[in-house]
Amino acid sequence: MIVEIGHFALILALAVACLQTVLPIVGAHKRWNAWMAVAEPAALIQAGLLAVAFAALTYAFVTSDFSVRLVTANSHTLKPTIYKVSGVWGNHEGSMLLWCFILAFFGALVAVFGGNLPDGLRARVLGVQASIGVAFLSFLIFTSNPFVRLDVPPMNGRDLNPLLQDPGLAFHPPFLYLGYVGLSMSFSFAVAALIEGRVDAAWGRWVRPWTLLAWLTLTVGIALGSWWAYYELGWGGFWFWDPVENASFMPWLISVALLHSAIVVEKREALKSWTLLLAILAFGFSLIGAFIVRSGVLTSVHAFANDPERGVYLLALTGIFMGGALLLFAMRASAIQSVGVFGTVSRESALVLNNVLLAVAALVVFVGTVWPLVAELAFTRKVSVGPPFFDASFTPFFMALAVILPFGAVMPWKRARAGRTVRAVWLAAVCAFGIAAFIWAIGTGQTMLGPVGALLGSWVILGAVADLWARTGQRHSGRLRRAIRLPRSDWGRVVAHAGLGITMIGISLLLAWEVEDIRIAREGEAFHAGRYELTLASVNKVQGPNYHSTMAEVRVARNGREVAVLRPERRIYPVAGVPTTEAAIDNGVFRDVYLVIGDPQDGGGWALRTYIKPFANWIWAGAIIMALGGALSLSDRRFRVAAGARRQTMHVAAK
Repeated sequence: MIVEIGHFALILALAVACLQTVLPIVGAHKRWNAWMAVAEPAALIQAGLLAVAFAALTYAFVTSDFSVRLVTANSHTLKPTIYKVSGVWGNHEGSMLLWCFILAFFGALVAVFGGNLPDGLRARVLGVQASIGVAFLSFLIFTSNPFVRLDVPPMNGRDLNPLLQDPGLAFHPPFLYLGYVGLSMSFSFAVAALIEGRVDAAWGRWVRPWTLLAWLTLTVGIALGSWWAYYELGWGGFWFWDPVENASFMPWLISVALLHSAIVVEKREALKSWTLLLAILAFGFSLIGAFIVRSGVLTSVHAFANDPERGVYLLALTGIFMGGALLLFAMRASAIQSVGVFGTVSRESALVLNNVLLAVAALVVFVGTVWPLVAELAFTRKVSVGPPFFDASFTPFFMALAVILPFGAVMPWKRARAGRTVRAVWLAAVCAFGIAAFIWAIGTGQTMLGPVGALLGSWVILGAVADLWARTGQRHSGRLRRAIRLPRSDWGRVVAHAGLGITMIGISLLLAWEVEDIRIAREGEAFHAGRYELTLASVNKVQGPNYHSTMAEVRVARNGREVAVLRPERRIYPVAGVPTTEAAIDNGVFRDVYLVIGDPQDGGGWALRTYIKPFANWIWAGAIIMALGGALSLSDRRFRVAAGARRQTMHVAAK
């Protein structure tokens, strides 16, 4: 009965979404207040209905209702409860339901917190948002219904993919979808502005918090996915330029550009058309990511669906929304004039360069991701584009971005003086070069990647500190008090930039100084990896709740003192018949000791891989700090749906 209620709620949500699409937009065009007023309650009702549907599917998974086909295909009675819950979105149908629920959730947020938006803009935004909901709810109900029943329920299910039975993957998709789908709000604001034919400083302030929220959650989602790949897949890496990884990274890059571009719209009423285009592209890349994950056109360890027919539907939806929005942009963008004028050396120019670098970097990732598909369709050739291409083509743009970031942060609006800008950051530059020299001294004879990465990362961090220091005024007395009183958005920007610098340092030093040792180890035998002595103490069979495991016990010592006992595993999940590798990691602030146990060898012993990974945790610490910076900016009272901007607009209109 509960499953049927969920199915019925899903159908009702589609009907409400249809009404929410038509009535508010027509009402805004005709200036019919009653029709526009339908938008808010419709958005809340749609979100409530989808919450009921999602709760019903979750109930079916938790109670192991194997009369539901989706539960049978992705669950098992022996599976721990947390993975029964994560099994709801660990498949195509359930993840699309989560997608639709988050889409409606963001619409409900606008209905609740968007009271200060002009009535016409709010109605159009919620109408556009609902049109996306209509498309995806139709796709879900007619091609991917998660509530389909089986005529003869089995006694047990086929279990969830063992690679997804992990805490990191339990939380990674929801955060990633909050970011993916959250960018639909930026898209809706852009399309609504194009329909209305007006973009001003108030619009720039209204769109920023929604973009910031989407970017924040997308950052957390990408970081969780990278962390999961690091410790779960057993290959020791944190990023492989996999198509699905790239599918999340491209909208992240565009959303960063959008955030910075929206600042220029808000502060200087410039770059209006460019900002609208970025808002369209950011969500467009999210739609492309959904297509890549579910169509099976590109091979990926992260893809959980391989259905070309449903992929065609997603591709059609991408074409409709992207094509329609870009056509509207081509028709209306010329009428949206930018009034801000700025010099060649100014904060606006730095932000333009920032946007260009980010957009080109996203384009490079896009070309590398889809080129194997293009080559196969156009030239009937199978090609592989791997990390060497992305490392060589993407890295220069990001290095250039790191160089200009501190300069742009300390430049004033409209016109800046090069000498004053240099004086504001000279101490940061000297300290960054000093850190790079220190890194070079302790890593002499190794790659230049470590010193260069440390230089750029330190430059970004110290430049952020210099930016904060410069904002406290010229007088030395009372600077700490003035710094504390700075707006939270200023603090958030500094924290986010510092997090980016920390991540850059972690990546460069890890890649430069990593130690790898692959050998056949025998029980009781000791060997060295870097500065550590490791001993394979034993290898035992272990029975888990829904798997059995081969677990090694390895003692790690340094300078004769034991520092850790690690237990890497190889698991077999009998129901799914899939082996997995469970790396054992001794985490530290400045290094990780990373162990992976392999297969037994014919001559005795076990294959054992050992990695010493310096500064690995700085990568994810930097991502967390970036997200905290975003949250700090989001808490700034000026971003609470731009109440002040709305009041100013109403005051001007009254005149």
